[in-house]
Amino acid sequence: MDNDIKTLLFDILQSINEVESYYANKPRIFEEYVADVKTKRAVERN
Repeated sequence: MDNDIKTLLFDILQSINEVESYYANKPRIFEEYVADVKTKRAVERN
């Protein structure tokens, strides 16, 4: 596999792990996500 593709996939995986960490100790409730501007913006930017 091309190194550029590996780098992109690694970056995607890192972003997924970071987003999942935002909800490590609490349930994922869509209404709460929509109401939480800080978390919503962080998720959208990742």
